[in-house]
Amino acid sequence: MWKNHPKALPFLFLSEMWERFGYYLMIGIFTLYLKDVEAGFAMTEKEASDLYGTFIALVFLTPFVGGLIADRYLGYRKSIVIGGLLMGVGYLLMGVHNLTILYVAMTLVIVGNGFFKPNISTLLGNFYSQEAYKDKKDEGYNIFYMGINVGAFICNFFGAALQILLGWQYAFMAAGIGMFIGVVVFLLGTKHYVGYDQKKGVQEGDMPFYKIVLFILLPSVVFGVIGWFLKGVASDANPDCAIFGSDSTDAFIFACIPVVYFYASLYFKAKAEDKRPIGALLSIFAVVILFWAVFKLNGSALTTWADRYTDREITGNTQAVFSNLKLSKEVEYKKDSTELYDASFRLQKENGEVKKEINYPVYFRNVAKDKLPKENSTVSLWATNLSQSINPGWVILLTPLVVAFFTFLRSRKKEPSTPTKIAFGLLISALSVLVMVAAVHIGNNGTEKVSVWWLVANYGIITIGELFLSPMGLSVVSKLSPKNITALMMGGWFLSTSIGNKLSGVLASMWDSYDDKSNFFWVNFGLLMFATLLMFALVKNLNKVMKEKGIN
Repeated sequence: MWKNHPKALPFLFLSEMWERFGYYLMIGIFTLYLKDVEAGFAMTEKEASDLYGTFIALVFLTPFVGGLIADRYLGYRKSIVIGGLLMGVGYLLMGVHNLTILYVAMTLVIVGNGFFKPNISTLLGNFYSQEAYKDKKDEGYNIFYMGINVGAFICNFFGAALQILLGWQYAFMAAGIGMFIGVVVFLLGTKHYVGYDQKKGVQEGDMPFYKIVLFILLPSVVFGVIGWFLKGVASDANPDCAIFGSDSTDAFIFACIPVVYFYASLYFKAKAEDKRPIGALLSIFAVVILFWAVFKLNGSALTTWADRYTDREITGNTQAVFSNLKLSKEVEYKKDSTELYDASFRLQKENGEVKKEINYPVYFRNVAKDKLPKENSTVSLWATNLSQSINPGWVILLTPLVVAFFTFLRSRKKEPSTPTKIAFGLLISALSVLVMVAAVHIGNNGTEKVSVWWLVANYGIITIGELFLSPMGLSVVSKLSPKNITALMMGGWFLSTSIGNKLSGVLASMWDSYDDKSNFFWVNFGLLMFATLLMFALVKNLNKVMKEKGIN
């Protein structure tokens, strides 16, 4: 697999694999931890989804700044190491059960990812600028993308076992250790990066950094504060204060305005030969926002689906294996555990104060009566966060097939262009949502649990769409970006991911407001079909721009 690719690829592959091990281990347990009444923060579905959406949005917003700093001042290698160390410390701090420290930890992860994520992708792209590797760029990014998902697949097993055995703190510690391993592996490949990780410095026509701070970053902070306070801060007396659903959503949307304006200005101020490529990239960025809005539901709404609406009971040899590996929990059944609604706690007054009280699991609420266990007996349930390994598992299985498929088409000179691949990726992703619509109907709108195979099928289809779109997006940015702003434009790709992630949190926070859960998924289908039609409308022009640049 490696022999026809740059020698740096295995080191970048393994570095990203361990970085993603830490990140996705943390993401897999994040909302479950926030909603845990006994050892977490007892947040409601809406509160957890809103914080999750804001967090993953900011995680992908900071690459805008990280890419800029790497391009001009630090270079890619230093930026990647700094980012990795910040994230590792952030994961370790997440295990400290204190809300203030949690926010500090989240901030370190957000800033660290800004330095790490765009620059390791850009460094990889630099190797494929050589004539010997140009025609293998898409294949290289697919291999790199598979590395991401090896880490994302194995991490949830560690997260589940450590959480069950030792608690949340140790699961977050494992995420931090994984990140530090990724940094070490990256440093071991240092000799292969010589000549490819140098900072480009400030180029003629570039906006000085102090102007970026004054006219973009500072306005973003100011706009964010305005968004937060525009209609007042949410409280019991003022519950409907937000414009877009929550104070954090308002703040994020307002904060994005100056950054979006900056990227638009890159187009209007670009040299004549750079204008069309930048315009093509900006149009792709706009379209894929809707893909990420639906795809990133895996850590929120689809985790809720796995937790509450999926039959997770295991018996026999499967139970024995999962129990020995500490991947399942024993849950006791009592009759009144079926009488609760969608919360794992109830409000009860004690000495005049309202307190959140731990109650029996809600798992049995929608188990068919003929399948309920005997009272006071226990059943074994596989850990909810294991559902987060389904998507990366599919990526590992399907990436070689997708690479082989496009290699076969290339040999016959029938390989579709990168924009065309992205358009089909959106279409396939839209079809995946129909699986969940069917699952809702099979489960009589959540009144009965359904098989985990519905989630497996949904993730399988959207993974094909993801493989057509996500690595292709990284590839097209490195192909079309003007050389002096490559990392900055990579930051633009992650900006679109950021906005999509926040929209995902907004969608997930409305889960409980849908009496008919199929309508929730129909909304997602409509968003993806709109993006699909828009992308197909753009394909002809995008292909023309790429042909002008002499690339596919």
